[in-house]
Amino acid sequence: MTQTASFPTNFNDFLGNSSAIEHLRTAIAAGRLPHSLILAGPSGAGKYTLALMLAMAVECERQPRELRSYSTAFGSNGQSLASFCGVCHNCTRIASAANLEDEVDKAVAIREELRDADKKDTRVLVQPHPDVLIIPPDPPQLLIKLGQVRTVIQRSHYLPSEAPKKIFILTAASFMKEAANSLLKVLEEPPATVHIIILAENPGELLPTIRSRCATVRLGALPVEEIEMLLADRRPDVPPKQRTLIARLSQGAAGKALGFDLAAYTAARADALLLLRTAASEPDHTALFKMTETYRAGAEGQQKTTALLRSLSLLLEDLLLLGAGTPELIRNTDLRPELDRLSQTLSFQWIEGASRGLDQVYSGLRRNLLRSLSLDAFAGQLALSAR
Repeated sequence: MTQTASFPTNFNDFLGNSSAIEHLRTAIAAGRLPHSLILAGPSGAGKYTLALMLAMAVECERQPRELRSYSTAFGSNGQSLASFCGVCHNCTRIASAANLEDEVDKAVAIREELRDADKKDTRVLVQPHPDVLIIPPDPPQLLIKLGQVRTVIQRSHYLPSEAPKKIFILTAASFMKEAANSLLKVLEEPPATVHIIILAENPGELLPTIRSRCATVRLGALPVEEIEMLLADRRPDVPPKQRTLIARLSQGAAGKALGFDLAAYTAARADALLLLRTAASEPDHTALFKMTETYRAGAEGQQKTTALLRSLSLLLEDLLLLGAGTPELIRNTDLRPELDRLSQTLSFQWIEGASRGLDQVYSGLRRNLLRSLSLDAFAGQLALSAR
């Protein structure tokens, strides 16, 4: 079995955040990787890829090390950095889960083949290695659920079977309340052979009691210029103007930039603009309600709704930046004239209220409310508050 083609061959292939990664590698080499760790950063920053790389460095059968030398006033110091070979049995199995979306789809398909009586109690889990368990948000609510956390607790009490440690990777910070409270049990007194890694776009979603029991490593955004150079190198088919736009829209996340679908984004943004235009000046909601009717149930509707909400969030942020007198920071640079017009119509208080309403829509979707009704209610609320 060979290593997944798209997966980094070593830590030097990971883009950005070299200081944070060096600290983690040093900790692994010294046997001091925290038992509970939060990897925080925006979508596309590489949190999941890094979590798998850390798991490989911990579990690698060959345990390769790199020596990093530093010159000081007192001479030279050497620092051992953990790495992974990428070819041993442990590494290749862990790397096989690199495409998380595909792995989740497989797990969901297996669950759908079960009897109706068994589906309800079967949670989505991804296990590429006997000692590495990946816990994604469970569809359709996309929350980490109690059954998943109970599996983590149960398996954490068993010794590793084929590798030095047991590693659990929770790929989101969105927990059901009971699941979050249960996770505290294993975070308070984690077994010596266990590492729990939580990936979080917004660590504030996690209970304060969870955050206080974990070390946190933040993956910062890369500069726009660096993202542009990366796109020029990896996606030469993208025209320069589009590279600049994608670099800003990706919010400093290299992985997000490389996979950015500009056509899909602009389609979602057109609907988001319709919401804003209706709130700002158009009393006739006919076009708006025709648009929200297209946001139906199912996986496609869920993806479409998520894309709409994300594009709307970026537009609201741009309006705030214009209002704050920092137009050089806006992301939707191709819409500058229209954003200028909207910023003159929509007040700061309205934009702030719209942002809170957006959070409520996200919350409603997690509770499985009807998407079209949620969007209709949100749009109506925006229009009323703009009057």
